[in-house]
Amino acid sequence: MTDGRSFSRSGASLFDFATWAPVLQLQRADGLRRNGVPPTRVAGRISVQGWDLGVERQASPAGGSARIEGMQVEIDAVRLVLDALQEARVGEVSFTAQIGQGGHTVLRLTVSSPAASTGIGRPYTETLVLVEGAVPEPWSRLPDPSPSAVPAPTADPELLERTLRERMPGAIGATEEEIKAAEERLGIVLPDELKAVFRVTRALWEDWDGDVEMYDRYSEIPGFGLLPLGALYLPDPSSRYLAWEYGAGQVVVKPPDAAVQGLVGSPGWIVFADNGGDQAAIDLTPGPRGHTGQIILISHEQSTGAHLVADSLTDLVLGRTRSDHRNPWHIDSPAVARINGHKPGNVEDAAHPGLEVLSIHTGQDRTHSLAAAAGLPRLRTLKAEPGTLADPLDITGLTALEYLELGTADWRALLDAGAVPEGLLAVTVSGDGRAEFHDEVATVANEILALHGLPLIPQALIEGALDPAT
Repeated sequence: MTDGRSFSRSGASLFDFATWAPVLQLQRADGLRRNGVPPTRVAGRISVQGWDLGVERQASPAGGSARIEGMQVEIDAVRLVLDALQEARVGEVSFTAQIGQGGHTVLRLTVSSPAASTGIGRPYTETLVLVEGAVPEPWSRLPDPSPSAVPAPTADPELLERTLRERMPGAIGATEEEIKAAEERLGIVLPDELKAVFRVTRALWEDWDGDVEMYDRYSEIPGFGLLPLGALYLPDPSSRYLAWEYGAGQVVVKPPDAAVQGLVGSPGWIVFADNGGDQAAIDLTPGPRGHTGQIILISHEQSTGAHLVADSLTDLVLGRTRSDHRNPWHIDSPAVARINGHKPGNVEDAAHPGLEVLSIHTGQDRTHSLAAAAGLPRLRTLKAEPGTLADPLDITGLTALEYLELGTADWRALLDAGAVPEGLLAVTVSGDGRAEFHDEVATVANEILALHGLPLIPQALIEGALDPAT
């Protein structure tokens, strides 16, 4: 615990009670209005991207202008904290406050840290990466070899080049030296169809002296804008969004009839165009039913997999597109077991040597033993919501774990027994989405970080006085 003096002088306002008073007054007034008595405890999170104060935003009979005014009160209350975050160069802060009847307040701040991140859409959780640079297992998966894959019969570099020259008269193409330089930079030989495209147009802005209309005309193919030759890239897993608590629960599934391998990324995907959000890539590592050089769409809304757009670049340019809506990443797999109120069952039924991910959720009026999962060779992820485990110490039998997500009580049992599994790459400490567990989440998270010799999540304790409740 710190009183804030260990932070830079430039960030001192973040630890000034006056910075927080408007937020706390707003929360106390909201609790009084809703419950008839002022709350003795409030909590929330504020970051540069947004905030969650637990304040009820009312619909007003006075119409939209009144609702906007109500929202403005909240914005005004938060603004001082946002300014202080920027001043302190801090991305996010969580807080709880105990408020006495006379207004005396004890405020506890938990500041964001490189070692920890807030669970996505899940307040009062902390996800800790215990090994620098570690990623969930699916993010390290490489494509299976596809020795029998061949280009589609429709792939025709000569027709493709001829078609583009007719559509783009006067376009400035890349030289063979420029194409060779791109191959050397990427460490891969460009497919003949892609070379044909860039022999027609380099898709460079400077070739058109700021003429937007001409640039658009000579750098577009149906549905996509071409990247310049020097901007082609291979979308390896690091180029796609990663959240440990999400990725650890995924598995790679490769159906025998899939055209596209359901991977996070591949050294055989060459991104050559985009549509303002999604990327188009030539796929040199197709699935069992795919073609070498097929065109796939990498969606910005997904962290894994890609969709088939066309069997060849020639097909794409000529408008002969298709769509394989099957995403192997989301197909049910026996490697994943989820036990909850909608899918009742038990660990005994789910346990088998190929199990990789086990999630146990609330919704059943009983707890679960993990004894049947002991020693499973591929079980790398366990997610257990608070109150679902019969004995948290059963976790010691799960010898292949890389990721563990538990509530504070289960973590406390492991910590007190000295039984936190070795080999963990990342963990999540869950407060079950409840503000009253915020302090315990931060305490447990710091004990886990200390156990692994990692920097602790900064915390600060501040005291002050609010105006008496009315």
